[in-house]
Formats: sequence, structure tokens, C-alpha cells
Amino acid sequence: MGEQDYELYRRVKQSDKYALELLYERYEKLLFSFAFRMTGRRDLSEEIVQEVFIKVWTKPDLYDESKGKFSSWLLTVTRNSSIDHMRRKNEQTEALTERDDLQSQETAIEDLIQWKEEGTELRKAITHLAENQREIIELFYFKGLSQQAISQKQKIPLGTVKGRIRLALKHLKTHLRGKGGEGDEGTA
Repeated sequence: MGEQDYELYRRVKQSDKYALELLYERYEKLLFSFAFRMTGRRDLSEEIVQEVFIKVWTKPDLYDESKGKFSSWLLTVTRNSSIDHMRRKNEQTEALTERDDLQSQETAIEDLIQWKEEGTELRKAITHLAENQREIIELFYFKGLSQQAISQKQKIPLGTVKGRIRLALKHLKTHLRGKGGEGDEGTA
């Protein structure tokens, strides 16, 4: 599917509106869902998806095939747009900064997930995590809480929160790579 995406993107670079429509049909639900999980707001998520596709159309040289899959790039653009919108609205700035810092140290979640091709596998993999890891991943990545806020909400030490996030990411990575790693091993 990646080659089909690149071919459509190549056509978009040549001002082919139909190719843009096909990419939109293929990815708009995925990007909306991703933006909604980050922002929790339907109106803002719709705006973000539109912004992403406007960038695809008006700045067609942004994507570089040598740097990864088109779907991962689209998700990165969506994530960055979501963060920009939330920062402009002064929502969860601390949480987003902290999350960015962790993601620069850990494997980028977009590369790990590859939502389009492996979205179903990710949902299955998350169900294999220990409950305490699953809760923290949900709070941190999808609800946008800072590690400190999770520590206070869950009434556990900050170090435990960080450890569970790292361990959960490790288990997800293992599971998605097909090694069948279960998330209930070695709970933090």
C-alpha cells in the first residue's frame, strides 16, 4: 500500500486533485481519530484534518519517501498540527512538552504504530498490556496527561509512571514486531 500512497502523492505534486481526493478518502478517518484522541474535541479535530490536507496540497515537497512511510508522515503532521492547535489554545502545554521530551528519548510512537497498516494490531497489542501499563498509555498518549498528572491521579510515584510507560512501549514494540511479547510480564 505504501507504493500506492507514494504514487498518489506524486500525482498530488503534479496538481492532480483526484489523487488528493483519493488520499483524503483513504486517510481522513484515521487522521480525524488520531487528532480527536489527542485533542478530545471534534471541531478542532476536523480543523486539523483539513489543515493537514491543505499542507499536502499547497506544500507538496514536504514528504520525503526516503525518511519513512507516507502514512507515518501524515500522522506526524497530524500530531504536530494537533499540538500547535492545543498550544495556541493554551491547553495541556506542559503535558505536550513533557510528552515530546519523552518521545525524543524513546522510539517515536508514529514509527511504532504505523496506524494505517497496523492499527488493528496496535489495538490488539494494547489489550495484551498489563492493566496498569494500559491505563498509563491511555492517559499519557491519548488523554494528554503529563507524567506528573498521572502520578497524582494514580497515586503512584513519578518514577513508576515513567517506568510503566517505557515498559509498555517496549511490550508494544515487541508485540507489533511479531515476537508475541505480552505486556503483563515485568510490571513496573
